Amino acid sequence: MRLLDEKFKTHRTRYVLQCSLAACVVCIVLLILNTISDTAIIAALGASSFIAFTMPRVDASQPRFLIGGYLIGTTIGCLCHHLVPLSCFIQLPFDPEHSQAILGAVSVGLAMFLMVITDTEHPPAAGLALAFVLNEWDYFTVIVVLVGIVSISTLKSLLKPLLLNLL
Repeated sequence: MRLLDEKFKTHRTRYVLQCSLAACVVCIVLLILNTISDTAIIAALGASSFIAFTMPRVDASQPRFLIGGYLIGTTIGCLCHHLVPLSCFIQLPFDPEHSQAILGAVSVGLAMFLMVITDTEHPPAAGLALAFVLNEWDYFTVIVVLVGIVSISTLKSLLKPLLLNLL
């Protein structure tokens, strides 16, 4: 049984560099957003950083998937978030007390569906859709999230020649 990945022995510097890049991106987002109320949103960006910097050559870490997935997850999450209070005023086939949970689930399913049919699958973006339904947020948060994912994508693309798939 081995404790360390065999590639680590020959690529120590790259492992440290790539994981440090992910940590720096998450740190910047943590310093900008409210770490208490935006936890799920920050977690999605953390997961995307992991994918981008540990698996730079897989589809899920390509700009189309990172940015496209986040655009879909953000849009669907924000739309479903705005439906939660409306459920008290319109006849929905479920109890208004459960509307946030049900619309959260709908946001994940709808975001997944749209990502799959547009070929922009990025798993953390489905979680982002749910985070926007369940958390309080403002448009500054949306801007930070989108700038964050574009920054992750851009940095990864610029450094791609230096990055290895660590997994």
